[in-house]
Amino acid sequence: MMIIKVIILLIFTWALYLRIKKEFAVIYQKSARDYSNFQNDYNGLIQEDIRQKKESSILEKELHDTIALYDITKQICKSLEKERVFELFSSHINSYIKVQDCKFIQAEDDLSKYEGYSIMPLKLGNKNIGHLGVSGVSDEDKDKFNILGQQFLLGFKRAYFYEKIQELAITDTLTQAFSRKYCFERLQEELERSRKMKYQFSLLMVDIDNFKDINDHYGHLVGDAILREISKAIRDNSRQIDLVGRYGGEEFLIILTETDSSKAKFAAERIREAVRNKRVNVYDEAINVSISVGISTFRNDAKDAKTMIDRADKALYRAKDSGRDKVCVYDDSCV
Repeated sequence: MMIIKVIILLIFTWALYLRIKKEFAVIYQKSARDYSNFQNDYNGLIQEDIRQKKESSILEKELHDTIALYDITKQICKSLEKERVFELFSSHINSYIKVQDCKFIQAEDDLSKYEGYSIMPLKLGNKNIGHLGVSGVSDEDKDKFNILGQQFLLGFKRAYFYEKIQELAITDTLTQAFSRKYCFERLQEELERSRKMKYQFSLLMVDIDNFKDINDHYGHLVGDAILREISKAIRDNSRQIDLVGRYGGEEFLIILTETDSSKAKFAAERIREAVRNKRVNVYDEAINVSISVGISTFRNDAKDAKTMIDRADKALYRAKDSGRDKVCVYDDSCV
């Protein structure tokens, strides 16, 4: 009887064990599934976080590139002079891409000299106006270079068309002096008239001393104001029959009709003294400026206006070489 009870107890215990084991297996499997689901959700969150950080990094880089591109475009649009446009572009290009060297290559230049450069042609319609070349640019930055090149071309086009408009205009908008093209035409007319009538006339080439240093130190707004003031001083100290023009940059030319060499030098000294004694007050600055003057007087061996300009230019450079703030007359020693 006792044996039977023991056997029944063992059977009952074994059945209870199997039941508990089964329930624990179900609980374990459910826990394992829950843990697996939790692990998958966690891994998904980690991947999503990585993806969002990556997208954020890409967006941040794109934003930086866009700001840098905007800044370069803004800088190159500050000037309407072609050389200055490139100068501004080349000084800011490394804020967008890394390059070793950046050059504006003239249309007629031999491109074979620029081995290792990435070259971008610059065109106005069908006309090739030059090339933009950079060295040391990585492959991944070449697309950016093309984008930059388009921005440079836009700025260059503005300067190019402004230059063409200036050539067509009679007066220079900044200085109110006559334009270079107009002066050249009048100079040729005066040369032909003087040759026919056997008159003498003189040409003065005037250059503002150390103008680049003034521009670099005070900025281009001050430089422009000085150009206006010097132009006014020259016109105020010239005769009404004389023609005052802006030759380019900081250079002016003055055509003195029916004026021989000695009278031209007297007039040039008067203008030089007037400028020297003038204190240019611009914005918060008071600046003293001087000029150098080269003179050429018409002689029958002057074939054309270019000859007159070349001679005045040589005399001007001699005035600068001898210490600036001087007047020099062209003679055979200038050759």
